[in-house]
Amino acid sequence: MGKLTDVQIRHWIKARQPVAKSDGDGLTFTLSAGGTAVWVLRYRLGGKQRELTLGRWQDTSIKEARKLATDARAKIQQGIDVAREKQQAKHGAISAWTFKQLASDYEAKVLPGLAKATGVAFKHKLSAYVLPQIGRIAAKDVTGADVVRLLDKVAEKSAKLVKGVLGVTNLVFSHGISKKIIDANPCAGIKASAVAGSTKDQEPARVMLSDAELRAILPALHLYGQIYKLTVLILLSTSVRIGALVLAEWDQVDFEKREWLIPAGEGRKSTKDFIVPLTEAVAGYFTELKELAGKSRFVVPIQKRRNGAEGDAPMSAAGVNHMLNRLCESLPKVRKFSPHDLRSTCRSHLASLGVSVIVAERCLNHALGGLVAVYDQHDYLDERRRALELWSAKLATLEIAADNVVMITSKSA
Repeated sequence: MGKLTDVQIRHWIKARQPVAKSDGDGLTFTLSAGGTAVWVLRYRLGGKQRELTLGRWQDTSIKEARKLATDARAKIQQGIDVAREKQQAKHGAISAWTFKQLASDYEAKVLPGLAKATGVAFKHKLSAYVLPQIGRIAAKDVTGADVVRLLDKVAEKSAKLVKGVLGVTNLVFSHGISKKIIDANPCAGIKASAVAGSTKDQEPARVMLSDAELRAILPALHLYGQIYKLTVLILLSTSVRIGALVLAEWDQVDFEKREWLIPAGEGRKSTKDFIVPLTEAVAGYFTELKELAGKSRFVVPIQKRRNGAEGDAPMSAAGVNHMLNRLCESLPKVRKFSPHDLRSTCRSHLASLGVSVIVAERCLNHALGGLVAVYDQHDYLDERRRALELWSAKLATLEIAADNVVMITSKSA
C-alpha cells in the first residue's frame, strides 16, 4: 500500500468522473458516477473474490484506511471472511431493535406506498395504544402474552378499537419476520373477539340530530377551541366524511371558485375526484382555518405541531370523536353522536328542506346506482350548491336559536 495521495484523490473528486484506483495490496479508492467516494478492500477467500467497504473518504483518511485494511488482512489470513463478519454484525445490531425501531422502519419502508388515510390511521393507533405498552421492548422479546395485555388495555377504552390495534401490531411484526429480525409473530393466533368479545351488538344506530339538539350543540362548539368548532361546522354543513376533511390540503381548496376538491381514493371511498361546493358560510370557515393553520399544508393540522413544515401532520379523526364525546357529556338532552352522524344529519335535513333524492345523494357523494348511474353522468354541482345554501341558512338560524323563523324549502334543488 502507499501508491495514492490526497492530492490525487481530491483531483479525481473535483473532476467528478467515476474511478477505481488501487493503493496496493487490495486497498482501493472508488468514486461512483453519483459522487460517492469510499475505501474498499478487495480480497480473495476460498477462491472467491470478495469486497469489504472500509468507510467513506470524507470520514476516513488514507492513513486510517490503510490501518483498517491491514487489520482486515490479518483476519483474512486466519480464514475469516471479513465482509461476511461485517454483515453479521450489522444484522446483529438490527436484531436488537426495539419494537419502536422496527415500527419506524415499517413506517419508512412500507407506509409511503399505502393510501394516505391508511397511514394516518396506522400512526395514530401505533402512537396512542401500541408504543406506550411495548415500544421499548426488544421486538424479538415481545411475547403473545405482552400483546394480549396490550389489547386488554385497549378494550378498557373501546372494544371496537381492539381489532384495529391488533392489525397494526401484526403488520409491524410481520415486517420484522420479513427482515429476519424475529423468528415468530407474537400476534399469531390472537383474535380480537377473544379479548373484546363480539362488537356487532355494540354498533350504535345512526343518529340524525333534531332541530332542538342542533340548537343546543351549535352555540356550545366554541367552548372546545376554534379549530374543533370549525371542523364540526364544515362536517355538518357539507356532509363530507371525516377522513376526507382531516386529509384535506390547502392546494385542494379554491377560494375564488368556492370549491373544495376531494381526490379519489386514499381511503375516501370514492374512485373519482369529487368537488364540494362551498357556501358563503363554509368558505368563511375555511378562511378562518387558513389563518389558524399557520404554515401547515393541512386544512385541519394537529394543533401541537401546526407551525412549520417539520412534523406537519393532520388532526386525527379520533381527536374529533373525543371532542364530540365531551360535548355530549356537557349537554344532557343531546344524544351521543359521531362525526359520521353529522353526515347523516345533513342528509336527513336536506330531505326536510325539499331537496330531491338525487341531489341529496350526490351531496353525500353517493353513487346513484342502476340505470341512473349509467345514463345520468351529470354531477349536479349547481343544484348541490343551492341545496347546501339552504342547509347553511337553516344552520345559521338554529345557531342563534331562532324558533320563530320558517325555512322556505325548494323542490327545485
